[in-house]
Amino acid sequence: MSSRLMNVSGRETTNSVSHFILLGFPSSPEMQLLYFGLFSVAYTLTLMGNAAIAGAVWWDQHLHTPMYILLGNFSFLEICYVTTTTPNMLANFLSTSKSISFVSCFAQFYFFFSLGCDEGFFLCIMAFDRYLAICRPLHYPLIMTKQLYTSLIIFGWSCGFVLFLTPVLLISQLPYCGPNTINHFICDPVPLMMLSCSEDTTTQSIYSTFNAVFMIGTFLFILCSYALVILAVLRMPSAASKHKAFSTCASHLAVVVLFFGSVMVMYVSPGSGHPVKVQKIVSLFYSVITPLCNPLIYSLRNKEMKAALRKVFGTEISVHKT
Repeated sequence: MSSRLMNVSGRETTNSVSHFILLGFPSSPEMQLLYFGLFSVAYTLTLMGNAAIAGAVWWDQHLHTPMYILLGNFSFLEICYVTTTTPNMLANFLSTSKSISFVSCFAQFYFFFSLGCDEGFFLCIMAFDRYLAICRPLHYPLIMTKQLYTSLIIFGWSCGFVLFLTPVLLISQLPYCGPNTINHFICDPVPLMMLSCSEDTTTQSIYSTFNAVFMIGTFLFILCSYALVILAVLRMPSAASKHKAFSTCASHLAVVVLFFGSVMVMYVSPGSGHPVKVQKIVSLFYSVITPLCNPLIYSLRNKEMKAALRKVFGTEISVHKT
């Protein structure tokens, strides 16, 4: 089955590829089953951990503050993010064909990278919130109103879906008429562009520029925010206040480093020719490992979150009892 598409230059081209093959991690059937088991456990723990945090924020009135509401949204975003790729990857471990339709492949590409883009924006919003809370504590309640943080949450959820329409449309309109095997476990834009019949340097340049501006821009915003936060914390007279502020910021920065460190390696310069194994390992890091680690990072260093999680799971005696 073939479909006719308009490429970026306006010329009509015939696209003979109706599906792609996601090779994933080629190995023996026994190893495929082992991978299935390991990633099933990781996926289940990711869902449970992030759902627990989102649930704790939802049910515990003490956590109905901007910082925790943002964290609850971020945890729910992580659930959506990991669900765009992991179920299909698990199904491919048990499949012999490992095929994905053209439309499904680009749908996965769009949702996975749009949600990843949203994660970057949410990390910026959370950094801004910490900056206001620590550097402008007296003005914080007046600035971070319900109206403002609600608007920021809507912006964080929607912006990635709007911005990533252009890269997805450009890459989907490239002519695909030959090989359809992607040596990856997700529909990644870099191998997709490599499968195109013609090398479109314009699309590659637009995509690289988009990634560079987004990642470097958001990363610098976060670094500047936390640099100002650290300077403000160092000026605090109370050791207890310093410890609490550093503890909160340390967990946020750990997530920032995990997310941006691995993503920048892959996508700021997609033409740099990373070995396929390295691409897969780095992709696993930001698509599976980071969402798995985030609940641990945020909950283990936060007494309020740990107390809320104990309430959710019914392991804490009610504080209202006398």
